[in-house]
Amino acid sequence: MYLVTGATGNVGSEVVSALRAGGHPVRAVVRDPGTAHLAAGTELVAGDLDAPETLVPLLDGVEGVFLLPGYRGNAELLAAAARAGVARVVQLSGGSAGSRDTSNAVTAMMAGAEDLVAASGLPATILRPASFMSNTFRWLPQLRAGDELRLQFAGIRTAVIDPADIGAVAAAALVGAEHSGRVYTLSGPQPLSAGEQVEILAAELARPLHVVALSDDESYAEMLTQMPASYADAFMNFYAHGGLDESAVLPTVFDITGRTPGDYTSWVHANKDALTAQN
Repeated sequence: MYLVTGATGNVGSEVVSALRAGGHPVRAVVRDPGTAHLAAGTELVAGDLDAPETLVPLLDGVEGVFLLPGYRGNAELLAAAARAGVARVVQLSGGSAGSRDTSNAVTAMMAGAEDLVAASGLPATILRPASFMSNTFRWLPQLRAGDELRLQFAGIRTAVIDPADIGAVAAAALVGAEHSGRVYTLSGPQPLSAGEQVEILAAELARPLHVVALSDDESYAEMLTQMPASYADAFMNFYAHGGLDESAVLPTVFDITGRTPGDYTSWVHANKDALTAQN
């Protein structure tokens, strides 16, 4: 049995799908089992990573745990997992964690999650993916409003990754002991700027989309309306000041799964219904 936290999220749902495709039993942690729609045969259970008491009873018979970063209950869950004899943990992290720059709020959160796993003594695999292709969904309000997309850091290239590829790597690491103790940095097959992603969106959706590239000052002001200042500062460090480079195309997904990482055009095509939905 494998316990997947954040199971309805962009990555967690793909971990569930990959495990179930391999015939593995999955216990998926969701907020509301009555509304969750996941791969057939998945055991849906209610739980909250900020309330570890809701998760500890779910560890019975669990071989491996997929864990999201940054939640208050992670330390207690990991301690309980160690007591329960869980064999492996896969911790989702981020590319900046390796810098250990704790002055950056996002890096501090990711590095802290990795440190908790290390302190637990559990065999673990750390995944540091590039930005997700599914971040495109953040543009949905603008796509629904018209053909103009006002974008932050529109010229920064990132080898964006399909969450399905992250899920496939996570599933391999959960079921294969040979991945324990490893830190894997994951990328998609091509570095793309946000502006270049919009060009692909326009072609796939047959719409005359155009980009308005926000200045760094405009980007910062907009982020302050969406997140705490410490996180806005972190993203400014990453993208305005060059603190994070996710442009490298890496072979990791293929090396672990044997499959070629999905490209952005294919991801848009597969998610066309969601990208054209009006509500």
